Amino acid sequence: MSKITRDALYDCVRGVATCATEKPRKFTETVELQIALKNYDPQKDKRFAGTVRLMHVPKPKMKVCVLGDQVHCDQANANGLPCMDADMLKKLNKDKKLVKKLAKKYDAFLASESLIKQIPRLLGPGLNKAG
Repeated sequence: MSKITRDALYDCVRGVATCATEKPRKFTETVELQIALKNYDPQKDKRFAGTVRLMHVPKPKMKVCVLGDQVHCDQANANGLPCMDADMLKKLNKDKKLVKKLAKKYDAFLASESLIKQIPRLLGPGLNKAG
């Protein structure tokens, strides 16, 4: 393995970006980057913490809904996130159309630990099938 300079990496990324604009596709194109770390044994060193700040936000309009207890719903409301508690989920009453509509409305769901085991019982298998 050899080290790649930052300039060489940026040149490669610019090349891919220019080719992508020359022949536009009808889907979102992605680039995968694999990094190998020398002298790092994942069996011994379980923790690996680090952050990378991307130049562009991958999903700027990602919608997340919080499925939680009262404490988590209060925190979500304080941060301006949509939320649903167990009572609101019970109102859906395993109605497949309503559950599917809920799944299409949001990109992701965050669930409280206390509520996560109840979700299949409250909503039925519709949320699992929706992805």
